[in-house]
Amino acid sequence: MAADTATPVKRKKIRNFKMKLALLSMMVPGIIYLIINNYIPMAGLQIAFKKFNYRDGMWKSPWTGFSNFTYLFKTKDAFLMTRNTLLYNLAFIVLGTVFSVAIAIMLNEIRVARAKKIYQVLFLIPYLISMVVVSYIVFAFLSYDNGLINNSILAKMGAEKINWYISPQYWPFILVLVHLWKGFGYSSIIYYATVIGIDTALYEAAVIDGATSWQRTLHVTLPGLKNTIITLTLLNIGRIFYSDFGLFYQVPQNSGALANVTTTIDVYVYRGLTQLNDVGRSSAAGFYQSIVGFIMVMLANLIVRRIDKDSALF
Repeated sequence: MAADTATPVKRKKIRNFKMKLALLSMMVPGIIYLIINNYIPMAGLQIAFKKFNYRDGMWKSPWTGFSNFTYLFKTKDAFLMTRNTLLYNLAFIVLGTVFSVAIAIMLNEIRVARAKKIYQVLFLIPYLISMVVVSYIVFAFLSYDNGLINNSILAKMGAEKINWYISPQYWPFILVLVHLWKGFGYSSIIYYATVIGIDTALYEAAVIDGATSWQRTLHVTLPGLKNTIITLTLLNIGRIFYSDFGLFYQVPQNSGALANVTTTIDVYVYRGLTQLNDVGRSSAAGFYQSIVGFIMVMLANLIVRRIDKDSALF
């Protein structure tokens, strides 16, 4: 009798194991990608603590301790790139969230299905365009001789032409505008997917209670978006010390006159490698970027956890 009852149990365990094995096998490509793309390159972090030279390579170059970090923070470059990276990303997070949520809510108010799909496609197109192409589009607007703004707007107003690529005072606004234009479509669709998942009974109850469209948005839509907003904001804070290299390097055409407002950590690392050939200091800047980004996401998650435990990532 014991053998008869054990056989079905054993078969069930084997069947469950096969099912789990099939599901786990689907993780293999992703795990391989993470190992190759994320974990193996971590061995290169040691370069930040070495005086790297190509003759000895990564493993045999002499150790220098924290001298690369000391040298980095003794120059004005550390403050400059940290300030730019942090302030730009704060502007991107705040303005990007507000703009994307507003677009998602407006999309939800459109009642014609065909028009809604057309708008979604139009909003997503800038996100899919390469930053190289975006840099040429921006140049078509800002070129001193043939730019649309100088020739078609300022000229008709009787104003003098502006040499945009040597005028740093305009570029914080230009870069924020370009970033919002390129990135809002993707974020707005994520928020829109959350909006359409909100229980329609809540809206119907609000209408019965006499709530206006603004009141429904304020008391139904925004609370429904809260968890999505918190999650995306935490993820963005985790990358607050990273920047879009194409936005800060290609769009300004690598103009030296704009260095004070376009040098972020990523741009600094690239220039350190290609122009100064300073591998050690560039690695130190990248290491600093990773550590501070990790600390920021932990602090942000801790704050959210203290306010609303269920909204925290972990």
